[in-house]
Amino acid sequence: MDVSVASRASGNRTVVEVTGEIDVYTAPVLREELSSLVDAEHTDLIVDLSAVSFMDSTGLGVLVGALKKVRTLGGDLALVISEEKILKVFKITALTQVFSIHATLDEALGG
Repeated sequence: MDVSVASRASGNRTVVEVTGEIDVYTAPVLREELSSLVDAEHTDLIVDLSAVSFMDSTGLGVLVGALKKVRTLGGDLALVISEEKILKVFKITALTQVFSIHATLDEALGG
């Protein structure tokens, strides 16, 4: 399965909607989109992973790299994760302590 990545402005934040599977083959698509946004000075990001059905360590690496990049520029990167199996990957790797994780996009936008 492929991955689809689309971004849109929501107030002063940018929502990045990801659909599909994020693995070693598809992660570069997400990395490129996040890099382009940060390069264009969009540093307050919400990555919506609610439509992601699978994520491996490559995907985690892309998100951690993007988080580091935006934080050095004074921004932040929050995640929306509704799938328990995706959230479990973040719990196992203790990344729930690193990322701000929300159950819904509305929650992320309101928080």
